[in-house]
Amino acid sequence: MTIVLATRNKKKVEEISRIFEGYDICFVAVDSFPGCPEVEEDGKTFRQNAVKKAVHIARYTGCPAIADDSGLEVKALGRAPGVFSARYAGEDSNDRKNLMKLLGEMRGLKGEDRQARFVCCIALALPDGKCKTFTGYAEGRIAKKPKGFNGFGYDPVFYPSGRRRTFAEMSDAEKDAISHRGKALGRLCIYLKNTVVN
Repeated sequence: MTIVLATRNKKKVEEISRIFEGYDICFVAVDSFPGCPEVEEDGKTFRQNAVKKAVHIARYTGCPAIADDSGLEVKALGRAPGVFSARYAGEDSNDRKNLMKLLGEMRGLKGEDRQARFVCCIALALPDGKCKTFTGYAEGRIAKKPKGFNGFGYDPVFYPSGRRRTFAEMSDAEKDAISHRGKALGRLCIYLKNTVVN
């Protein structure tokens, strides 16, 4: 079975492919379809953005498509950066700029005010427009400075609940087992195994 991954983020492609290793599914990045237009992520929720991307790509390619929207929500910042996580520091932002802005805005916050969670919503769309979503959460807190070199995004400043290492200090397998994306993909995996693959 071939499923198009509606992303150009190579790290996400690697992560999803790794989690589904061993399944009879061939993942193809959207880059394999030249001319496929970008989908503007203008939704107010992770679910809205994921569904919009998946439906658009499935219709364009004629193949089932998976899209995800994910990000960080900090309780003390009113759930920011939220759907703006990837561009928190502006349109020309990158991981480092986003991290620095986040840490700057959280300077002086302590204890429960540093609580946060990662959210991931994955949408599976078929060419006929049918769509199903799967959501995962990773609760935790924000570190006062980056630690670790693995992962991407806000991983260096996120301590999952009950852990003393950030996501960026963990191995890929360790992170996958407890991450927001890992949990959402686990639900998708069960769905595919029970309804599509068999």
